[in-house]
Amino acid sequence: MTTLSATRRPEPLNGHEPSPDLVWYAAYGSNMHLDRLMYYIAGGCPPGGARTYPGCRDPRPPRAAVPVMLPGQLYFALESKVWTGGMGFYDQTDDGEMPARAYLVTPEQFSDIAAQEMHELPGRDLDLSQALKLGSTRLGPGRYETLVCPGQIDGYAVYTFTAPWRRIDAEVTRPSAAYLRNFASGLREAHGWTTEDAARYLSTRPGAAGSWTTAAILKALGSEPGSSEPGTREQKPR
Repeated sequence: MTTLSATRRPEPLNGHEPSPDLVWYAAYGSNMHLDRLMYYIAGGCPPGGARTYPGCRDPRPPRAAVPVMLPGQLYFALESKVWTGGMGFYDQTDDGEMPARAYLVTPEQFSDIAAQEMHELPGRDLDLSQALKLGSTRLGPGRYETLVCPGQIDGYAVYTFTAPWRRIDAEVTRPSAAYLRNFASGLREAHGWTTEDAARYLSTRPGAAGSWTTAAILKALGSEPGSSEPGTREQKPR
């Protein structure tokens, strides 16, 4: 069994200028799976996928990967063209914490990953200075075109992207079983959670809450309540 790193939380910048050489990309959806992220980096079409990714200018894998808890909340809204049902978004202003996986990459790689999330061709370096200064900046009107910087880890800035609106302003949407399966397996890979822990967490997220119970998610995942699995029961979000 792979030994997981200790869960990290971004620390405030407090005027500190992080190193410009590398950044942390905090993924909270499908890219919690390293093999999935590598299609964004090296290019190609994931198994069963409908989209071929051009990849990054620099195809090297991340220097490191750590489980992280970001301040804020995961919610599901709109409709995914890949998974159908609600898509995962991050509201950094909301109460609680959200599990994610942070990858240490170059700013160029992060720019190219972001471009592909925005359905653009990679090749243009993003200006990260406004997100670094203000905590977030809107790069465009799209679903994943708002850049968020929740702090730094080990002297490197942490970045992720989400929608420009807040969770309270969104019309939340029920996520599909396939999307929840992907989230649950990502939480197991990134954080070492049990399937039951992941199902319990996902059933309480806006969009899933009220339409997916923990038991229903476990059934969709092919598991049963109380099943014994390796994992950790630490660092659960509120």
